Amino acid sequence: MVDIILKREISGRILDLGGGGEGVIGRIYGRAVTAIDIRPEELDGAPGNFKRLCMDARRLDFPGASFDAVTAFYFLMYLVPEDRPAVFAEAARVLKSGGRMYVWDAAYRSAFPEPHLVELSIDAAGERIGTTYGVLGEGMCLSRDDVLSRAAEAGLAPAEARAGGGHFYLVFEKVQYG
Repeated sequence: MVDIILKREISGRILDLGGGGEGVIGRIYGRAVTAIDIRPEELDGAPGNFKRLCMDARRLDFPGASFDAVTAFYFLMYLVPEDRPAVFAEAARVLKSGGRMYVWDAAYRSAFPEPHLVELSIDAAGERIGTTYGVLGEGMCLSRDDVLSRAAEAGLAPAEARAGGGHFYLVFEKVQYG
């Protein structure tokens, strides 16, 4: 069991990638959040007062520079490695200059033949949420270094990093050059 404490520290308009399920980010930030998920049943069951859209994170249907922040709370672990460059490119595209991408996730080497499971106890700005996330599939893996590399390729600069116990928290900033 991993304990995570989330405070209300993100401001502005937030795009939450994979924001269905427990709707953690939406529960904290409410109407500031637009949560997307490729699975409508995940969005339908998510508690909280936030906008929900069925959408593929590899092809976001938003104009460029639409959001102040993009969040990915235990979302990247579900992506096949080949899809991550497109997701980061789209996140960078919809972020405003100076906007930030926040990533919470778990590093794992394999999710086959046994699933990779992550058990979390989350303090979501005072609301206690207990959940288990799991992924199963050949070729599935995730590392902090891969996330750092994909973000850099998309033009996102590292702003903050914490890691421990197989989990990591990374913050990236969209820097406008010229």
